[in-house]
Amino acid sequence: MRKIIRIKERGKKEVEEALRMAEEIDSRAEMIEALIPLGLEAVKDLLQKEVRSLAGERYQRERPLPGRVRWGRQRSSVYLSDQKIPIMAPRIRDLRTNLEVPLTSLERLQTPRSMDTGLFKRVLKGLSCRDYEECAEAVPEAFGLSSSTVSRRYIRASAKKLKELLGRRLEGYDFVALILDGKRFAEDELVIAVGVTVKGEKVILGLVQTATENERSCSDFLRELVDRGLKHKDGLLVVIDGSKGLRKAVEMVLGDSAVVQRCQWHKRENVMAYLPKPQQETMRRKLQSAYEQPTYEAARGALLTQLAQLQGCD
Repeated sequence: MRKIIRIKERGKKEVEEALRMAEEIDSRAEMIEALIPLGLEAVKDLLQKEVRSLAGERYQRERPLPGRVRWGRQRSSVYLSDQKIPIMAPRIRDLRTNLEVPLTSLERLQTPRSMDTGLFKRVLKGLSCRDYEECAEAVPEAFGLSSSTVSRRYIRASAKKLKELLGRRLEGYDFVALILDGKRFAEDELVIAVGVTVKGEKVILGLVQTATENERSCSDFLRELVDRGLKHKDGLLVVIDGSKGLRKAVEMVLGDSAVVQRCQWHKRENVMAYLPKPQQETMRRKLQSAYEQPTYEAARGALLTQLAQLQGCD
């Protein structure tokens, strides 16, 4: 709690914004965001492969197709999952016709697509098991790229970057919040850790394949973050779901320095599960309105009012 008080002296708006963001984070989306650079490397690898097939290696005299030459680069974009990402794309020109030669691989990547849940599960399991090459192979497929287009050079380079991403030191970050989010994929569950800095920056810290009820695995995961330099002695807001195992792990590893906040989304959806469908949307709006009250007293009063209404429904 001391840190929460201390950082307010730097700028109340910055702190409040960072803590608000802690409740809005979708760890799955943050994980995808962190993997986008690797997806772009796969795109670059694919485009260069097609350029070589059309115009040969750079400075090569005899070209695979006469008249086809490299023609600089131009601004373009691709979709990785449903996100539009700007890139600088290579150009090929046919000197005989003086016309641009379209890159078919680029055209295929300019259509939005949904993220394949099975492939994304492979990516996360690869990361949680520290099988970085397996993960590096799955990342391009998860973003809609064919596995046959991925080079061994890309896989080796990406595996190294993934290892660095999930093993980097954390002393340099000034975190005010830690979000521990359990994601279930069929029979598998993973816990993803996202940190929020005092400036509102969101940072993927790591993930582990375990249920949030597994106190021992969650404790080991938190100790690993602390060993990597996660600062918490001055106070850290920790946002979790309603899992008792995860809460015990937080208390065991972070002790009194952790200020625990149950995730509002999980709490709201748990309440909704007990209500008839016709009542759910109305109650969801009322609970959200209570959470958005400007003061603790006002929010508590609004929630107590909703509690009385729910008890009256029995």
